[in-house]
Parts: sequence; C-alpha cells; structure tokens
Amino acid sequence: MEVLGIPVPPSLVTSWVDWLAPDRQPFYVTARQATEWDLPLSDEEPDPQLRDTYRVYDLDGELWRSWLSEAEFLALPDPTRAKLVRAQTEHGRDAVPTVRAWKDVLGPRIREQADGHRFVWWKSLLSAPDAVLRRIVSDEFEPSRHTEVQAEVWRDAARLVPRARELAGTFAQGSGPNCFGTVMAACGVEGAESQWVQRQPFDTWLAESATRGGRDGVPGTVLVWRSSDGAVQHAAVTLGSGWALHKPSQAWASPRKVRTVDEILRASRRHGWRLQRHSLDR
Repeated sequence: MEVLGIPVPPSLVTSWVDWLAPDRQPFYVTARQATEWDLPLSDEEPDPQLRDTYRVYDLDGELWRSWLSEAEFLALPDPTRAKLVRAQTEHGRDAVPTVRAWKDVLGPRIREQADGHRFVWWKSLLSAPDAVLRRIVSDEFEPSRHTEVQAEVWRDAARLVPRARELAGTFAQGSGPNCFGTVMAACGVEGAESQWVQRQPFDTWLAESATRGGRDGVPGTVLVWRSSDGAVQHAAVTLGSGWALHKPSQAWASPRKVRTVDEILRASRRHGWRLQRHSLDR
C-alpha cells in the first residue's frame, strides 16, 4: 500500500488496522449514562496509539470509560447503541465518522450500526483496509514530496542533515515519535526518530548544536515555533533549495515528510506562536 506517496509495509498496515479498529475500544460516558445504559466501567487507560486514534487528550476528567468489544457493542439494545455513539461526539471522542462520508465505501448497511448518522470503526468494516486507511491518513495529512527533491539537493544537505534522505517519506512504527526527534535524527542523532523527544532535551540539543539565526533557502536551518510562554511547540529542518523536513505530530498516522518551506510555514501557523531560526554549527 502507498499513502501520501510513501510505501507502507504489510506489517505496518496490520498495526494500523489494530489502532483504528481495536478488538476493544473505549467509550466515554458520564456516571449517569453508564448507569442508565447498564455499561461496564473500567480504569484501563488507552495506550498511546489509541489515545491518538480517539484524540482523548483533553476530555472531561469526570467521564468514565467503558471498554467494549464489537460483540458487546452489538449486543446492546438499538436505542442504547445510538445514544452511546452520539455521546462520543458530544464528549469529544474522535473516530466517530459520519455515515454520509463513508457510505460509498462501506455501503448502506453502515446506517444500521447506531443512529443512522454516525458509526464507530470495527474490524468487520475493514475487509478492504487499504482503501479505508489510505483515505483516513490522506484526509488528515498532505503528501510527502521527497521524490521531487533533486539529487544534488540531497547531496549538499548531507553534511548538515546526514539522515534526512533516509527518514524522508517514512512512517514511524507507532505513536510517540515526534517533530523534535525527527529533526534531531535527521541531523545525525541516532535513535531519536523512534523517541517521543520532550521539550527540554530538544532545547538542550538545539543550544549545543546550532546558533540563533538562519536562512530558509540553505540546508541546516532549524525552524522552531514557540508559544507565548517560550515553550517549543514544533520544529522542522531545511534541506536547501526551498525544501524542508518535518513530522506534523506524534500520531501513528503522521509521516516524516518533505514539503516546501513555504508549505510548512503555512501549515504551522498558530495563534500566539512565533517562529525562530537556528543554523546548525558547521
């Protein structure tokens, strides 16, 4: 399978299916809803992949989790399933797509799962996973343009960002690896591409490896976005000739990709963020 111009090996496709449609998934409910709908409750936390699938980072701390398998979900009375799925959108849990958006792929029977307007992902819906996964990832992220970068650009960039070409156009093996680790790895820090690098280690590396200031058109300029409190929020590194490498997020579906510097600048604009440039020491 190829997604965003990036080959995805079969083993990773299998993992993506598990992360999009786990055998048991968390449904978020109030205590009253759990009682009214006779749902089992659990303190079990989602793993990093499921946290990113359902985007549960900022849910109300008063909500409870009910972990259900597909069989347990389908055994619920029809009105309860409908209310439970609607509640997920109301509480802010993600991966509750609309029937309208997916009926062309999944067929009209998807209306029967819950309230006829929304549904949740189960493996039974993924008999043709490539089409579903390709669309989900492509709807969220722009393609990588690494194949458009000329050989001489990669050659000239190799001195300052020696692993950029190796990393460009790849997916991580799960959630966690982020923009900071991608930049550090591209600049030669072994193993950083597979880590969830926190702000302080990245800032320490930046202070030791680069000096303030830089130009977008040359290789080795680290682009750093900071919020108003000074905390680093995102990072990318230039390759030269207007290209740069970054990883949009720590999520499992987020690729390490090449885009133009202008494209990355536009995509990274956030209210209250300011951009800094740092030149890697030569």
